[in-house]
Amino acid sequence: MKLGSFAYLVPDYDKGLAFFVDGLGFKLVEDIDQGRKRWVTVRCGPISLVFARADTDAQVAAIGQQFGGRVGLFLKTTNFARDARKIEKAGGVFEEAVRSESYGKVAVWRDPFGTRWDLIEPT
Repeated sequence: MKLGSFAYLVPDYDKGLAFFVDGLGFKLVEDIDQGRKRWVTVRCGPISLVFARADTDAQVAAIGQQFGGRVGLFLKTTNFARDARKIEKAGGVFEEAVRSESYGKVAVWRDPFGTRWDLIEPT
């Protein structure tokens, strides 16, 4: 077995596409109209995000809190400065300045939906 994809709560499919595909350059894999919902999949590397549009009050409240307020996603880069600029231009917000750790350069940022990520340039 291998992890291939996971659901990612968004307020709206098109807002998710605007940030991840148009802003960050993720690849749109699928966008299939299923009537009351869409099957929207984007990929960056080997794992895909399947957008899950929040429909209930509980789901809306969970947007940005999918990992309990912790960093739950780790985006690796070979050029920290370039990709930090891309994230900010697309609407992401860094919570801290870049710092050096034993595993590389890292900084926590939030996407426009409130989900916390690490941007990491490995050593």
